[in-house]
Formats: sequence, structure tokens, C-alpha cells
Amino acid sequence: MKAIVFHQHGDLDQVDYIDVPKPGIGPEDVLLEVKAAAFNRLDLWVLAGWPGLNLKLPHVMGSDGAGIVAEVGANVTGFAVGDHVAVNPTVSCGQCAYCLSGRDHMCDQFAILGEHLDGFAAEFTAVPARNLLKMPDSVEFEDAAAASLVFVTAWHSLIAQGQLQAGESVLIVGAGGGVNTAAIQIAKLAGAGPIYVVGSSDEKLALARELGADFTINRHEENWGKAIYKATNRQGVDMVVDNVGAASYVASLRSLKKGGRLLTVGNTSGPKFEIDNRLLFAKHLRIIGSTMGPIRDYEKVMEFVFNGRLRPIIDTFAPLSEGAALLRRLEAGDVTGKLAVRP
Repeated sequence: MKAIVFHQHGDLDQVDYIDVPKPGIGPEDVLLEVKAAAFNRLDLWVLAGWPGLNLKLPHVMGSDGAGIVAEVGANVTGFAVGDHVAVNPTVSCGQCAYCLSGRDHMCDQFAILGEHLDGFAAEFTAVPARNLLKMPDSVEFEDAAAASLVFVTAWHSLIAQGQLQAGESVLIVGAGGGVNTAAIQIAKLAGAGPIYVVGSSDEKLALARELGADFTINRHEENWGKAIYKATNRQGVDMVVDNVGAASYVASLRSLKKGGRLLTVGNTSGPKFEIDNRLLFAKHLRIIGSTMGPIRDYEKVMEFVFNGRLRPIIDTFAPLSEGAALLRRLEAGDVTGKLAVRP
């Protein structure tokens, strides 16, 4: 079968579109005929590698996927060949204390498809049946795939971890990425407001307003920290969603009102930086980290995707053979929403 893989860690020159063996399945698994897969910046980090990441090579990329059940394992119930399914990308053991208490995203054997295990950028992939979610016939495969990782990440961060309440003001740093386009919609769905968004282009900010942003700032045209200070009558916002990291963290903390909280699920500009600790204790601020989410959060947020109240933003949906080219666009930042491929 065809797949987008890399044979060793490094840059995008290591990515190839080749034939690899069709995977086998265990008794608790299904073989998924992939109808759509999507890329995330996570794919670039996995390609680069880090100490302790030991993958079976060649590694199939892509943490998002949806498709049709092609084969079921001997112990699988509730799913049959031909079912249309989306896939929760987080793999857990189902037996440790975290899993048994409903916190499977903290599992002792936590893994993400496409990160620690082979992903979806292939014609077929093997996945645990417990990760499947049946799709309504009205939902497109590319929408289900593009939503999976970013929507569960944003939902768990804002709703479960951040406890976002109706009427609270929110600042989202970044307008075009998958998590941020999801966060804008989730904040709007939760009744938050005003919703402020900082972005890098007028095009991305126009999309942010379409998705529910009340106030947008082009970071190339004005000092967004001062703009937020002015727009909030020198009060700041209740919550900041900042997945940029080093380049924006201090400004994000300064943008919070007393008792505010900063949510983070990533650090695209770098993980290490200095902060003045007085920013935290003088204003009673909280920094809340989050990654992915438990099965219940995945099922809840996908329910909203399936019924149309939340929608994934897809920049491009191209043949699988163009996967390497799409990853180059992702690296360059030339993306609004998600990049998806079809085998």
C-alpha cells in the first residue's frame, strides 16, 4: 500500500511517498481503509525527533484520520466491516488507574497515532476498536479527520481544564492554526465574550471574525498587548489561549486581568523563556497546561462537529501523493486551518 513516511529523523527531505506492507491487526483492533488524513505541526516535530522518541521505521505520518472499517479483530464488538468511522488519535491501555478513572489521556502507556505509532497518511492503518466513533452518513471523511486532534485538544483545554464560563472574555493568540480556529468556535459555543484574536494576516483575521471573534488585531500592524489593554479599559481578559510560547508568553500574561488564567497546549516559537514572577503572584494568575483529552471529551466535541455546530477549517484537501508538498507548506506557515490528504 502507499503511504507518506520517513526513514530517519531529520528535515522534510527525509519524507517519501512509497509502498509499505499493509498492517496486520490484533484481536482488539480494526483495519481502517483510510478515506481522509490530516497533518498537524506535530508531524514536523515527530520528523525532527527528540531524545526518548524511539519509533519503528519507516514511520507513517499523520495523527488525524477517518475512513471505513475494512476488517475487524476477533474480539471486536459494536463495529462491522463497512462502518464509517472517525478515530480518536490518543491510544491508552484501558487498565491503569488513570484510564479506570476516566483520565485516559494521562495513561501510563499514553501514545498518539502518528506520533508514537504509525499514523493515517496511508491507504490502510490498524487502530484499536475502542478509539472508533461511528460517523453519520452526512459527515464528510475529511471533516471528521481534520477535526480530531485539534478539536479534542481545544475542547479539553478550554472547557475541561480552563473551565471557561459564559460571559468571560478570551484572547486567542494566533488566528490560522487548527487548534486556534477550533478554540475560537468553542469559546463562542460556550457563550464567552468578547473574544479577541491576534493574527498574522488580514485573511486569517477575517476567518477569525467569521468563526466568532469579536475583536481582531494584526500583530504586524500594532502592538497587540497595548491594543488588548486599551480594548478592555485597562482591565485585561479572563483567559488567554497561547500555544505560541516564547515569543508571546510575557505579553499574554500581561494581557490577563486579576485572577485570570493562561492556557497552553504547545509552543511553536520555542519552549524556554523568562518571566517576571511578580506577574503571577501580584495578579493571582494561573498557568494551565493541557494536551489532548480523554475519550469522553473526544466524543463530546465530535458530537458538535457531526451536528454542524462546530466545523473544522480545511485549507487544502489533496491526493496522498502530495503529502510531502503539503508538509512543506505547513513548515512555512502558509496555512489557514488544516491540510488534509485522501489516499
